[in-house]
Amino acid sequence: KPSPRSERTGRRAVVRGSDKDSTGGAVGVVLCFLASLAVMAAAIAYYYRAGETLFFGDAEAHLDIARRLLDAHHPGWHEIGTTWLPLPHLLMAPFVRHDWLWQTGLGGAIPAGFCMALAATFLFAATRRIYTSTTAAIAAWAILLLNPNTLYMGSIPMTEPMFFAALCALLFFTVRYRATAGWGALLGASFAALAGTLIRYEGWFLIPFVALAIWIWSGKKLAPPLIFSIIAAAGPALWLLHNRYYYGDALYFYRGPYSAIAIQGKATYPGQGNWPVAAQYFLAAGQLVAKWPVLILGAAGALLALSKRIVWPFVLLTLPLIFYVWSIHSASVPLFIPTLWPHSFYNTRYAVAFLPLIAVGAAALARFGKPSAVAVVLVSFAPFLIHPFDRPITWQEADVNSRARRQWIAEAVDYLRLSTAPGDSFLTSFGRVTPVYRILGIPLRDTLNIDDDEDWNTAAARPDLFLHANRALFQTGDDAPTQAIIDKTFLRGPRFELEKRIIVKGAPALEIYRRAFSYPKP
Repeated sequence: KPSPRSERTGRRAVVRGSDKDSTGGAVGVVLCFLASLAVMAAAIAYYYRAGETLFFGDAEAHLDIARRLLDAHHPGWHEIGTTWLPLPHLLMAPFVRHDWLWQTGLGGAIPAGFCMALAATFLFAATRRIYTSTTAAIAAWAILLLNPNTLYMGSIPMTEPMFFAALCALLFFTVRYRATAGWGALLGASFAALAGTLIRYEGWFLIPFVALAIWIWSGKKLAPPLIFSIIAAAGPALWLLHNRYYYGDALYFYRGPYSAIAIQGKATYPGQGNWPVAAQYFLAAGQLVAKWPVLILGAAGALLALSKRIVWPFVLLTLPLIFYVWSIHSASVPLFIPTLWPHSFYNTRYAVAFLPLIAVGAAALARFGKPSAVAVVLVSFAPFLIHPFDRPITWQEADVNSRARRQWIAEAVDYLRLSTAPGDSFLTSFGRVTPVYRILGIPLRDTLNIDDDEDWNTAAARPDLFLHANRALFQTGDDAPTQAIIDKTFLRGPRFELEKRIIVKGAPALEIYRRAFSYPKP
């Protein structure tokens, strides 16, 4: 029965049961975390041994941005860049400073795997508090963590596992705050939200909804939601100031040359300006990630929980899905899947956002005892058990979209491994060709690219005086600034000669130049 105080404040205990039962107990949480770490360590080892850690181009980029914080012409905070939020790269930086961890990609995979284990643990703790059921919590943990797409995304340097950790922590602390109104839960929710805002932009979208919920639960007092909002909004404020200071535009991440709007340009795609189609594509992607059995179980469990007035967990975990549909509709963020036109892969991985919501929903059906929990988990994973050799859809996206890139990177590495001398430095671009230097173990400080600011600008203006690199490596048509410097050297020098052109179907040609006066013509 709700206490008189809870009736006055408008709060209602989320579940019945003792505080020990609702929190799951420290021992249970620790065991869950250790089991989660073991699962993610095994997944990281599997994909590393298969050579699939860096199939995603974005995974490579996150890894190399983290490395540039410590290894560049002028390392430091300014190398964090724009568009992508900073916290994932800061988490990777202590690992990628070690050459072997950077070269193998494990420097980015380790923090991603740790965050996925943390997400699963917070989901376990939150679900146990929501339903007062250990079996329900274990079922939710299994549905989230053991999904093949979760295992792959949590084993590579991507931002999704880090955001999952922040989101599941926010779920746990808000559920706890609703029941206890404690300052520790409020601060936990505030800093979890702050972390989310520094990982992915959907974290920004969550702030007003969580603040409104805290205001209601606190009896419409202003202090708790105000404290939450100040702490959580510090993340967006920092990023706006960063973009204003370094790029002259607070919204440079949104409308600059590296933004989704600029990348998409004027090209149209399904769901753009069309809410039903945007929702259709996102739901179809969710089906490919989770499969129909667990989607149905999750929906049925959610209806059961809602009938018991368990509402907030489903509101919070639905918000990221709404954000993605909104992005498809209005923010130049296409999502392509192989089952719908144009029958290709692009941003399919966004649909992993379904998994925490589905896990909590399905857990409502698993709380009636061990047989129900086992049945829920087995039905959830039936499609994967029936077709055990089918690769997860997120892996398929990474594989298909990286085949040409992997081929020309391998050819460039094979060539440069035999022709590069100690002390060689490269005029280059940062991004697609950086894996060549990573694999060869060439420090990024021995490369010059457009992100090197004044060093680049002076070399671009007078390469005859300020261009000191003795090699050049770039993709034609895809890297106009570097091509322009090489073209300018034909007028005043220094003279660069084309050594090697690598042509792969589906990718721009890769050209390798050598400074003529430094070495004899090969």
